[in-house]
Amino acid sequence: MTDKTAHTLPVSIEVRDAYVHNLKHIDVDIPLNQLVAIAGVSGSGKSSLALGVLYAEGSRRYMEALSTYTQRRITQAAAAQVQSVRYLPAAVALKQRPSVPGVRSTVGTMTEVLNILRLMFSRLSSPRCPNGHQVPPTIEIAHAMAAEGDQMGRITCPTCGVQFYVPGAEDFAFNSNGACPTCGGTGSLRQIDPATLIGDPTKSINDGAVASWHLPGRNFMSFVVAQMGVRVDVPYQDLTDHEKDLVLNGEKREYQIHIPTATGKVFTMDHAVYENASNAISDTLASSTNERTLKRLDRFYKVMTCPTCHGSRFAPKLLTSLINGKNIAEVSAMTIAELNNFVGGIAPALPDEMQHLAAQLVGELTRLLQPLLELGLNYLTLDRAGESLSTGELQRIQLTKVLHSETTGVLYVLDEPSVGLHAANVDGLISVMKRLVAIGNSVVVVDHNSSIISACDYLIEIGPGAGEVGGEIVTQGPVAKVIQDPKSLIGPYLSGQAPIEIHQKTPLKTLFKKGHLQVGVSHQYNLNNVTADFPINRLTMVSGYSGAGKTTLILQSLVPAIEAQRHHQPLPSQVTTLDNHHIRQVRVINSVPVGKNVRSTVATYSGILDRIRDLYAATPEAQKKGYSASRFSYNLKAGACPMCGGTGSINLDIQYLPDIAQVCPTCEGKRYNPETLTVKWHGYNIAELLALSVTDALDVFSDEPAIETTLQVLNDMGLGYLMLGENTPALSGGEAQRLKLVTQMGRKQQGTLYVFDEPSVGLHPRDITVLLKVFDQLLANGATIITIEHDLQMIANGDYNLDLGPKGGNEGGQLLVSGTIDDLISSKKSETGRYLKKALANQKV
Repeated sequence: MTDKTAHTLPVSIEVRDAYVHNLKHIDVDIPLNQLVAIAGVSGSGKSSLALGVLYAEGSRRYMEALSTYTQRRITQAAAAQVQSVRYLPAAVALKQRPSVPGVRSTVGTMTEVLNILRLMFSRLSSPRCPNGHQVPPTIEIAHAMAAEGDQMGRITCPTCGVQFYVPGAEDFAFNSNGACPTCGGTGSLRQIDPATLIGDPTKSINDGAVASWHLPGRNFMSFVVAQMGVRVDVPYQDLTDHEKDLVLNGEKREYQIHIPTATGKVFTMDHAVYENASNAISDTLASSTNERTLKRLDRFYKVMTCPTCHGSRFAPKLLTSLINGKNIAEVSAMTIAELNNFVGGIAPALPDEMQHLAAQLVGELTRLLQPLLELGLNYLTLDRAGESLSTGELQRIQLTKVLHSETTGVLYVLDEPSVGLHAANVDGLISVMKRLVAIGNSVVVVDHNSSIISACDYLIEIGPGAGEVGGEIVTQGPVAKVIQDPKSLIGPYLSGQAPIEIHQKTPLKTLFKKGHLQVGVSHQYNLNNVTADFPINRLTMVSGYSGAGKTTLILQSLVPAIEAQRHHQPLPSQVTTLDNHHIRQVRVINSVPVGKNVRSTVATYSGILDRIRDLYAATPEAQKKGYSASRFSYNLKAGACPMCGGTGSINLDIQYLPDIAQVCPTCEGKRYNPETLTVKWHGYNIAELLALSVTDALDVFSDEPAIETTLQVLNDMGLGYLMLGENTPALSGGEAQRLKLVTQMGRKQQGTLYVFDEPSVGLHPRDITVLLKVFDQLLANGATIITIEHDLQMIANGDYNLDLGPKGGNEGGQLLVSGTIDDLISSKKSETGRYLKKALANQKV
C-alpha cells in the first residue's frame, strides 16, 4: 500500500443528522477498526445509535446487494432515520435478546461442535461389525466414505471378513438419519401425568374431582360414568378400585344419558361418547386449535426422558462406534472443558496413516472450542438443550460463531454482551472483541460494565438523561479523555470517584432478627446436599459463575418449594427441607419482555389506561355523542383506526420485495380514528395524552390521585422518560423488570418474597442506584428480597450474600460463602469476592 493510498482510506463512520427515536439530529464520527463503547443512562439513545442507525443502515445496504428472492427470506432492519451515513461497513448485530432456539437445538448444534464430532466419528472411530467384532480405526474407512454408489461407506471386518456399512456423518445427526426411533431425536417424550388427572380426591365426581373433565365439552362425563355404575356422589378416594379404573381407563363407547336442566326439564343424549380421564386430554389435544385450551392442557403433561436413548437423542445402533472407548452420546454428554481435554488423546491412539486426517479434524474442533472456553462457557455440556440457555449464554455462543468465521471488514454491533457474565469472564469477552478488531473488523459495544468500557479504544456517551432529555452527544473521545470530562456521567464510575455502596446494610447481629427461610437440596444438576438460609425482610444477593447453580437453587428449588407448600402439594423431588414460617407468596421479577405485541403499552400494563378512558367518557363531548369508555380503547373497532386496527403501524406486503413496516398513513401512528380524537380532556385528545412522557403526564394528572400515584411510582423508578403509549415488548430487560413492580409499590409486603433475576440488565450505574432505592422501599414495607446477580455494584449492596462456585457446571454447585460482604471479599475460594474486593479497593470516595 502506498502512502498516498493510506492517507485516502476513511478512518471513521460519519453519521449525520440521526433522529431515530429520541436522537436529536446528532452528528457523530465513529472510529473504524477500533473497539468503541457507547454509554449512557437507560433510555438515553445508546441502542438507537448502535442498532437503530449503524446496524439498521449497515445491514440494509448489504441486503440491497442480494437478490430480491434472498432478501424476502431474511429478516431485515427498518431503514434508519438519518440524513447520511458514510464509510459504513456491512453490519452484524448481536442483540441483547437472541431468539430462543427450538427443541431440536443443543449446545453442540448451535456451536457447530457436533458437526465436527460427527465427522470424527464417521472417519476416526472404531465401528462394530454385524458379528460383534470391534474394527480398529483405519484409513480405509475414510477411503470408503469417498467412494461412490453402493460402495460408499462399505468396509470389510478384518476379523470375520463380513462386509458392512459404517455410519457416515449424516447418520450421526440426531436431527436426521441418526435420530432415536422412539423420541425422534428430541431426547424426551411428552406424556400425560396420571397424578394430575384427579384434582382433589376428597371431592366427589359431581363436585369436580376429575380435573380433566373440566375441559371444554366434557362437563357431561359425570352423567356417563354414573350410567356405567360409578358412584358420583361420594369422595373419589372412597371409590372401589374397579370404579376408579373405569374413571381412569374405561372403554370409549356410546351411552344414553339423561341430564336435568335448571328449569326442571330433562335433556336426553342418545349417543354420549365416554372419554375416560386420560382420553379427555388426548382427544382435546387432537381436536383443539384454541391457544387458551392448549395452554390449559400443559398442566396435565410431564416431559419424560426417552427410555430408548436415555435423553441422548441418538439412535442406539450408533453407540457401537467408539473413539478412545467413548461413543458419540458419551462425548456429547461432556462439558466443553472435558471435551477439550478429551480431544488431546485422539490422535495418539490412531495409526500413522491417520495422523494427517486426525490433525485436521482435531485442529478444527480445537479452534471451535477455544472461544467457548475464553467466554466462560466451559461448564456447558454439548447435549444441553438450547432452549434452556440463558440470554447471556446465547449471546456468547453467537459471539463464538462470529469469531470462528474469521470474517474481515465487518462492523459488529454488540448489545449488552456482558449480560449473565461473571466478572471473572469479562476479560475473556474483552479478548474476543479485541481479536475481532485485530483481524480487520470494527466493533461497537453498548454496555454499562466498567471493565469493558475501560478496555475500549474510544467512548461515546449519549445523554445527558433519558427520553426527551437524552439523545445528545454528551462527550466522546479516548476513554482516558472522557473520564476527565466533568460532563461525563459514566466517568466517575470508571475512575472510582462515584460510590458503589448505596444501600444501608443491616448490622450482622440483627440480620436474622425477623426470622429466616431455609431450603435444602439433595441433588439437582450440580447441586449436591446444599442447604441455604435467607434472612427475612433483608436484601440477599446470590452470586457465582454462570452455571454455578444459582438458578437451580433459587428458581428451580426454593420458589417451587414455597409454591408447593402454599398449595399443600408435595415439595419438588430434589428439595429435602423447607423451613418457612414467614413467606406466604412469591413474586418472580425477570427481564422477559412485558406484553406479547404492540398493543401492550406502558399505559395498559400499568393499568392507568382504563382510568384515562373513564375520564374521556365522562367529558360533556363524549356524553353528547354517546361514547362510553370502550370508545377510547384502540383495541376495539369503535375507537380504533380502520386502517391499522389500533396498532399504529402496518406491514406492506410487496410482491417479490421484502415486507415493509411503516407508520399507519391514516392515523399517523395515533391508533385511533378521527371521530374519537375529537373528544378532548384538559385540552388533549387521547392520542396526544398517550404521547406524553411519564414525567410530563404527572402535571396533567395532578388532580387525579389514582393515576398520579402510579405515574409517580414509574417516575421514582427512573422510568419517567417512557411515553404512556410506548410499546412494552420493545423495552429493555431492566425497564421490563421495573415496570412489573409498578403495581406492587406502596403496599404492605410482609410475607412476600421478591426474587429478581439479574435486575441490573441494561442499567447504567446511576440507574442501579435508583433500583436500590426501589428495593429499600420494598424492604421498608416488609418485603424479603433475593436477587440473582453478576453485577459487582449490585452485589456490594447486599445485606447478606450467598456465593456459589467455585466455577460452573461440574466445577460448581458448592455454597462457598453465606454471610456479609466482608465474608465474601475475605473468602479465598470465591472468585466473586476477589473481583469485588478489587472493585471496592478502586473506590476513591
